[in-house]
Amino acid sequence: MASVSYEHIYKRFSGDVIAVNDLTLDVQDKEFMVFVGPSGCGKSTSLRLLAGLEEISEGVIKIGDRIVNDVPPKDRDIAMVFQSYALYPHMSVYDNMAFGLKLRKMPKSEIDDKVKDAAETLGISSLLDRKPKALSGGQRQRVAVGRAIVRHPQVFLLDEPLSNLDAKLRVETRANLSRLHQQLETTFIYVTHDQVEAMTMATRIAVLKDGILQQVASPQMLYDHPDNVFVAGFIGSPSMNFFDATLVEQPDTGKMVVDSGSFRLEIPAHQTSDLQPYKGQQIIFGIRPEDIHSAELTPPGVIPARLSATVDVTELMGNEIFVYGLTGSKPFIARVDPRTQVRPGDDIEFNVNMANMHIFDPKTELGIL
Repeated sequence: MASVSYEHIYKRFSGDVIAVNDLTLDVQDKEFMVFVGPSGCGKSTSLRLLAGLEEISEGVIKIGDRIVNDVPPKDRDIAMVFQSYALYPHMSVYDNMAFGLKLRKMPKSEIDDKVKDAAETLGISSLLDRKPKALSGGQRQRVAVGRAIVRHPQVFLLDEPLSNLDAKLRVETRANLSRLHQQLETTFIYVTHDQVEAMTMATRIAVLKDGILQQVASPQMLYDHPDNVFVAGFIGSPSMNFFDATLVEQPDTGKMVVDSGSFRLEIPAHQTSDLQPYKGQQIIFGIRPEDIHSAELTPPGVIPARLSATVDVTELMGNEIFVYGLTGSKPFIARVDPRTQVRPGDDIEFNVNMANMHIFDPKTELGIL
């Protein structure tokens, strides 16, 4: 098993396109690192650079203590699972899983043991004689993972491996991959555009945008303390609500409020000192949908900061209701108790949990608190 380090990595394509821009990142041994971001952010390119499928324009990549910039892919001791699974259609499941070991001239008995052990781990022992065309999408995905497992690599690389699966199977396979990581105790680096996959599986998440690393942290840290507006909006589903507002000190009480023109929300006293330098200035106010509650069913412990709105659309999710509303002309979304009586067109009062608010600088888009 091994750690991985990217040291000031650049990848430039023709036409001055920079796909990866000064990526510096350490992946710890046995960690489950997830690269996440929108299409074109450089996450798959970063993975392919590590695999040796793309040439590095500048910088150093290490697997363990070994620099691998000029090491051929087959000698890097990594295994990669692709989005397409890349199975040989004319081979059985057994032969697909054994193929890489046969190329290494491994004894047949050892190959047989490795393939059968991996198949048992993945629950596909009964499929070893089938061809890929006779398998479901989920079964093909497990075969592709099994082909990687038998090699016992230092690092597993997975590039959007769940994107071809239906929603239910993605949930099941997420859990299976997390369980597999615990069993194998191997370094996993996983690429996805789906922040739910990232949040549920990762030890740490690396968020990328336009080839630039935005933040690296545990899922909970990213959720609670995003470094900037992009990370705050990308992590969390539905995404965070943002409002242009001003920090105003009330002359009669000395308390500070967020004033958007449509609402005035009081800031908790313990946070006002950090915001004093921004008094009277424009800010971006962020609040997650789950921190906006209907006034009639606000959970205990939430200090009420009242927001009036008109309901536009509602979506009953079973255990909660998504309320799309307008405060003034500004749209937002709230996740409220399913017992809330609400219909499109209703005027409704919400309580905002200001203890979980986020404040960003509008020029740099960096977090202030």
